[in-house]
Amino acid sequence: MIIGIGIFIGIVILVVILFINLSPQFGGKATKEQKAIYEKSENYKEDRFVNIAKVQLDMSFRDMGKSLVGYFKPQSQTTPKENLPVQKIDSLDIVKYIGDTRLIWFGHSAFLLQIDTKNILIDPMFGEVPAPHPMLGSKRFSKELPIEIEKIPEIDAVLISHDHYDHLDYDSIKKLKNKVKMFYTPLGVGVHLEKWGVEKERIIELDWWQEIRLEKLNFICTPAQHFSGRGLTDRTKTLWSSWIIQSKTDNIFFSGDSGYGNHFKEIGKKYGPFDFAMMECGQYNEMWPDVHMFPEETAQAGLDVKAKKIMPIHWGAFKLAMHAWTDPIERLSKKAKELNIDIVAPRIGETVVLNNENIVNQVWW
Repeated sequence: MIIGIGIFIGIVILVVILFINLSPQFGGKATKEQKAIYEKSENYKEDRFVNIAKVQLDMSFRDMGKSLVGYFKPQSQTTPKENLPVQKIDSLDIVKYIGDTRLIWFGHSAFLLQIDTKNILIDPMFGEVPAPHPMLGSKRFSKELPIEIEKIPEIDAVLISHDHYDHLDYDSIKKLKNKVKMFYTPLGVGVHLEKWGVEKERIIELDWWQEIRLEKLNFICTPAQHFSGRGLTDRTKTLWSSWIIQSKTDNIFFSGDSGYGNHFKEIGKKYGPFDFAMMECGQYNEMWPDVHMFPEETAQAGLDVKAKKIMPIHWGAFKLAMHAWTDPIERLSKKAKELNIDIVAPRIGETVVLNNENIVNQVWW
């Protein structure tokens, strides 16, 4: 009996090892030459990237058990009762658009930003499940996307905040890569893109506070308080970040994934005020308070970066925590009202023109 259990456990371990080593979803690994570049970063210590503040990344076994039980326990409020409605986009409308800066939300943290005649995708996770295998995660809340990947026109730039599955998706990149001119990532994330067939010449990696121009646009890689990793042994092997996109007329902030910290005030001091800020608001829990913001912290972070308008992101697509799926927007709306902050909460697929002073939020959730 004991021998049989041992054999079974051995087979399971072997299957897991083979899956991790053979499945392309897990991405690539840095070479010695690439690591030598990372070592020049102030944020790289002892073969791993680190946050500015000392924060707790590891959960106790007790909390880990509570998290797993809570995640898989049926709870009526954690997912919508029906598939969320999606506003469809016409690819011709995207191609022909030459107006003021606008964005289209795909749910969670994925966006199409049209700015200064450029098409920019941010964290384009268009897959159904944010996991290396469909059985390892929850399905998307909506049955369809605003536009099929195949119909998305040429993309000038893709900005990626970090390498977690709900932000960097293997299948999405494989389908998008031939229509994308350039990929911009924090240090290390490019190894995954290379593994998936994107040429080195089309990948630019940046450290925190580094900037790069794309014609009239300016991209700035800024800090976030989070972590990274796609497998069992690569935690914090790549950097995570927020992003700033600047044109002559617009100053936009994208928080990526982040716990609340002093970096928001520093970003606001250096680069604010922002016309529009896309702020993480979802997938939080008291067991991981340092890496995801609670809605009240999202509101405060919006003030810290000096944003004129904030849009909650990282919600409305996947169940990655145990809170009710509408909890982020409801709590943020309440706190924003207290602090006199303008928030924007579009439907999935709805177009938001950033300089529109008459945006009306309709309760669609």
